Amino acid sequence: MATVFSELEQLLVYRKLLADVVIKKLMAFAKDSSWLQGELASDLITKAEELGLSGNLINSYLIHLISFDNNVFSRTAEKTGGKVGASLLAAAAHDIAIFRQVFAASQQCGFDGIILNYTPTYKRQDNHTAAVQEWLLAGADQYTAEQVAALLSGHYARYGYGEMASCKAFRWDKQKGLVGVKHIDPIQLEDIVGYERQKKTLLRNTEAFLAGKPAHNVLLVGARGTGKSSSVKALANRYYDAGLRLIEVTKNDLTDLPAIMNAARQWGKKFIVFIDDLSFEETEAGYKQLKSVMDGGVETKPDNVLIYATSNRRRLIRETWQDRAGDEVHHQDTIHEKISLADRFGITLTYPSPNQDEYLRIVEDIARKNNVDLPTVELRAQALRWEMAHSGRSGRIARQFVDDLISKISCG
Repeated sequence: MATVFSELEQLLVYRKLLADVVIKKLMAFAKDSSWLQGELASDLITKAEELGLSGNLINSYLIHLISFDNNVFSRTAEKTGGKVGASLLAAAAHDIAIFRQVFAASQQCGFDGIILNYTPTYKRQDNHTAAVQEWLLAGADQYTAEQVAALLSGHYARYGYGEMASCKAFRWDKQKGLVGVKHIDPIQLEDIVGYERQKKTLLRNTEAFLAGKPAHNVLLVGARGTGKSSSVKALANRYYDAGLRLIEVTKNDLTDLPAIMNAARQWGKKFIVFIDDLSFEETEAGYKQLKSVMDGGVETKPDNVLIYATSNRRRLIRETWQDRAGDEVHHQDTIHEKISLADRFGITLTYPSPNQDEYLRIVEDIARKNNVDLPTVELRAQALRWEMAHSGRSGRIARQFVDDLISKISCG
């Protein structure tokens, strides 16, 4: 057994795995450091609960590391769409052959059934890692090491590695760069009632973008709570498997837009840079930075990036009384400058506040999906009273009403 595990030291492209604390303990344990068995088992159980690993935890944890490892093979496959050179593919196949020896030997490590047949409290749901496990654990008669290397190349091309594989959305950090958002809103477009034309346009434009066809930056304009932001977030959930990732950028981050574009340019993935609640005061620097990127300035927007922004108003820069002063030529120039940023978005979608019937339909839809058992007449009456007591009609107000109703029902 020690000889098999020592083969890990011969890895070519997956050598970073040797620095992992658990893998270090595994290799030491295999060299007859039996005193490590309890500590290693404890570490594996901790990882299983953190990551949702099941079955043989030695194999499951190693496969998890392989699935997300940042190495020259995974980076090249992600960036080139899986078009990896023959020599690099052969190096990956060499490592896969070693991993398969380890997988077979792990059954003889002396651990009991808990470690070799573990059931976590919360099992992982990502299907793409399950596919990697199937390829790696299959016999050579089903998938050769070379075939598995080719399949892994496609896996990295589709999902990426590291946080790019595990996260649907990212935020920008000035020091760290792109940082994965672990728990994105699970909203789906089907959860947003109404606005069918707007949703259809978003889908068509985003699918064209993913297919490498001409696509537009999009500005979503409308009142608060109408579903503008939710529509964009739903795209990240819908097209994650197709290689789409969301980068949430605050207005304060816009001065870093060139750096954000450069970070996205390093990847083969497609990104939507999402700016929520976009508007500017006249003196804010982010306005000129955004306009420069959209106009194709020194730091151009890469082909794998689109900008989707939401705003409560069509004119993104606030008009002041000073703008109205002066001669007509100056006034027209000022107005033109203030609407020019919105013109940089090829598509503008308007999300109007729902009328009363639309608002009630939204309430009924949300109530039905949450199994609220209340006569329609009573549901509508309460929804109207809620709307009058709050800030008008919107999908958000409808959701707040139903949440409050569910809370009251559950409390008796």
